[in-house]
Amino acid sequence: MELTTEKEYQQILAECRALFNNKAADYGTAWRILRLPSITDQIFIKANRIRSLQEKGISKVGDDIQGEFVAIINYGIIALIQLRLGNDDRMELPLAELMDYYDQEAKATLDLLLNKNHDYGEAWRDMRVSSITDIILMKLLRVKQIEDNAGKTIVSEGYDGNYRDMINYAVFALIKLNEQN
Repeated sequence: MELTTEKEYQQILAECRALFNNKAADYGTAWRILRLPSITDQIFIKANRIRSLQEKGISKVGDDIQGEFVAIINYGIIALIQLRLGNDDRMELPLAELMDYYDQEAKATLDLLLNKNHDYGEAWRDMRVSSITDIILMKLLRVKQIEDNAGKTIVSEGYDGNYRDMINYAVFALIKLNEQN
């Protein structure tokens, strides 16, 4: 049975969600201390590491590319949750509330993916994983520019659209990597 993009997305997000839930159980929501540019930089570090591993072909610390794409997805959702919470200054969120936010952001991101797939005809399936990495890096540079402009844009989508695109591209990369294994 061939999986649809929606089912593949849901499988990958279920794995990401489980890891996120377990880390939240271990660490709480310590990431609430991070400002949006710090989260952007965390994603940038992950994407740069993926590109480095793609170019060098080996890892000296043992973490694989798939784990870095998972981290991009979860940090992207963290960024969206931070945006959602705005001026809410609570450092700790109850796990049930946090996971509800996670699910809402994952659903909104899937909805965007399905709408774009409708319009683009799943063109991402013909892309190389290295190109997907480059697009994530480009999106990060766009977000950094928006941050440098204090969140103001003239015609471009804002933070949330870029974070959602990064999440979706990371999902695409994981789907493609799963197909290769």
